[in-house]
Amino acid sequence: MIDAAHAAQASALKTPVRVSGPVFFISDLHLTASMPATAAAFERFLRTRAREASTLVILGDFFEYWVGDEELGDPFHQHIANLLAELSAAGTRVLFMHGNRDFLLGKHFLMAAQATLLPDPTVLEADDGQRIVLAHGDALCTRDTAYMRFRHWTRKRWVQRIFLAMPLRWRLKVAQKMRAESEAGRAVSANVAGEPRAAAMMGDVAPEAVDALLKASNSSTLIHGHTHRPQLHHEPSGDRWVLSDWDFDQAQPRGSFLKLQDGALTVEQVAA
Repeated sequence: MIDAAHAAQASALKTPVRVSGPVFFISDLHLTASMPATAAAFERFLRTRAREASTLVILGDFFEYWVGDEELGDPFHQHIANLLAELSAAGTRVLFMHGNRDFLLGKHFLMAAQATLLPDPTVLEADDGQRIVLAHGDALCTRDTAYMRFRHWTRKRWVQRIFLAMPLRWRLKVAQKMRAESEAGRAVSANVAGEPRAAAMMGDVAPEAVDALLKASNSSTLIHGHTHRPQLHHEPSGDRWVLSDWDFDQAQPRGSFLKLQDGALTVEQVAA
């Protein structure tokens, strides 16, 4: 018997989202008030380059964490929603996909931001017939069995309802604790080049999962984020573009977007 999640995924792969004109893809901005330079770079991007796009696609981990739409009561989060709504009003369609940090982002934020939610994964179809499958990327990390168990349970609606019923201050404490643990883990695994291949793959997508998704979506191109390892990979079943995370609050700032125009994909840097 096919469960609801698998049925929704199959439907999303069979029914593409049609796009026309320049499409920009971003992910893993991890926006938070404690990283003001990154937030400022994003605001400049929305007021300048993003206005050139017909569609802006945000592939998850947009916020550092999101514990419920009550977070819109925070001035920082409301300002970000307002910026996206301004972009939408200017004529750029905003499409949003959940990440592993902000999968609780709900309809109230989407309404405030004038954004449309995409299922993970989703297929885009361009005017020339090109099909591109989009994912946040965490569901492709199938060799990390501990994370996949965590993901399985946290995506269950009844688990989310229990969590969202907790007082906001408790949810924020849980998110902050998990953020600290994640940062500690990231520091340990930062030098993946010196790790055994199997250990490095624990934090990366699994080739067999990528191959299965490309085949199931009838696509030859996959775009995802999550891994913070931006690069174009030529896989057996097609090309895999990994989007960059954004961080303008360190000595060597980074941030880029992927641009689809006239059938070609190119990486362009974001101004600091």
